[in-house]
Amino acid sequence: MQCAPTLKLNPNTGWVNGVRQLPSENHNSRPSPEISLLVIHNISLPPGQFGTGMVEALFTNQLPIDAHPYFADLDGLTVSAHFFIERDGAITQFVSCQDRAWHAGISTFNGRENCNDFSLGIELEGVDNLAYSDAQYQSLNQLVAELTQHYPLITAERICGHSDIAPDRKTDPGPAFIWQRLQAKQHGEKS
Repeated sequence: MQCAPTLKLNPNTGWVNGVRQLPSENHNSRPSPEISLLVIHNISLPPGQFGTGMVEALFTNQLPIDAHPYFADLDGLTVSAHFFIERDGAITQFVSCQDRAWHAGISTFNGRENCNDFSLGIELEGVDNLAYSDAQYQSLNQLVAELTQHYPLITAERICGHSDIAPDRKTDPGPAFIWQRLQAKQHGEKS
């Protein structure tokens, strides 16, 4: 059995050692250094297809629009997330935690708008109604433990789904995501 790499956030750069780093241009500066929310999403491109490399292409503005009919709707879209966890548990980081990734869109948490300003975004490779893999939960728990160690304002109550901050627009991570498997939520405290 292969050991999972040790994840270590560099507080000076906001990049996590032990994950693949694939910088995206789709980010900007935060209005303040506060990071107090973690948002869990899902994504697959084309929808329901995994391991295609198209999520990485989307987040780095290299999506081949002609490769699939669905991609026409994404033409010109500039989005990103801080992290992407594939079905096999591999983690890619696209944006420094210090920067504002463009993952939440129009959103509100506890009456506060523009969640990108104060959140970190983690995308899971998946769809709403298909079980996530054990490897994804393992990597997610390891990543959340490292992030909450450095960002103590992210408590169990401040870890949510995209559907929680944009309920009229989004459904992810969907009913297939088992919140009880997220250790920080299960124990009601940081991992």
